[in-house]
Amino acid sequence: MAKPTLQDVANAVGVSRSTVSNAYSRPDQLSAALRAKILDAARRLGYPGPDPTARSLRRGFVGAIGVLFTSELSYAFTDPFAVRFLAGVGEMAQRHGTSLLLVPLPRDRERARAAVDNAAVDGFCVYCVGDEEHVLGAIRDRGLPLVTTAAPDAAGPADRFVGIDERAAARSVAAHVAGLGHRRVALLGDGVLPDAPPGPLRLADPGEAPHPTTRGRLTGFADAFVAVGVPWSAITVLNATGNSRAAAAAAVAPVLAGNDPPTAVLACSDVLALGVLDAAGPDSGLSVTGFDDVAEAAAAGLTTVRQPAEEKGRLAAALLLEPPADPADGHLLLPTDLVVRTSTGPVPRS
Repeated sequence: MAKPTLQDVANAVGVSRSTVSNAYSRPDQLSAALRAKILDAARRLGYPGPDPTARSLRRGFVGAIGVLFTSELSYAFTDPFAVRFLAGVGEMAQRHGTSLLLVPLPRDRERARAAVDNAAVDGFCVYCVGDEEHVLGAIRDRGLPLVTTAAPDAAGPADRFVGIDERAAARSVAAHVAGLGHRRVALLGDGVLPDAPPGPLRLADPGEAPHPTTRGRLTGFADAFVAVGVPWSAITVLNATGNSRAAAAAAVAPVLAGNDPPTAVLACSDVLALGVLDAAGPDSGLSVTGFDDVAEAAAAGLTTVRQPAEEKGRLAAALLLEPPADPADGHLLLPTDLVVRTSTGPVPRS
């Protein structure tokens, strides 16, 4: 049996197609009695209402913004910083009556391109995406607005950006650790090299890291230690295979068990730092730092870099939903703060 159509409802009530359409999309154009008559006829016929996709095409907008991740979709619900960021995006979207579409991007470029091309959205928030340029290019090819939260130099003049100076923020916490006398240090990141196993890896310089956020943080860490005479070649780089405490513990275990373990580990996220604390134990004397200042950081006494997660999300959504008249106002650099707690201290006496 053929599905009932809008024309079937119009025929049953004795009105035009546009009148039936108005009953759904512009109810103020009809009397309450006529609208009730149309909706009653639609229910009797089993007509579900206008197709939302077709209606979006006619209107020229969908009523949704896309948030792009390179991680698995579950990351958006389990990572504490991502949860806070999305809360900010959601708050602003709700004010505008707009929906969110979470779009995880496969590592394969062609599949990532298809994910961008097939997303039914009015614009994109590019969050936690590595090798951004091909993703940004796909969005630009669709003619859709975008806001990126990664390195500001990845955003073009017509793009919108909200984020932090990753390099300067990382330098601040590394300078704190260097000031405590630490010279034998390890840097820990999630997917520093995506195909590398957990643990130490060879990285000629921080620029080899493909993810712009990780690259910026590693560079900032290195800046502070180079300034006190520790070259990049003397710094241990550790690769975690996920942004989780378990992955961090697995990555740091080999160096903690070695003959010459680091006296400090600087992690690219609080979650990773908490995993290092798990692995080291409470009396190790190891100094550990994180990045983000998630809720668990304070309880663990973690020294970290604080950045405004919810505000970052709100501003990212606002740049899409309330675009500034002057493109220059679409690049927002947010402040960060070094938060010193008990997880860092002087080098233990041997």
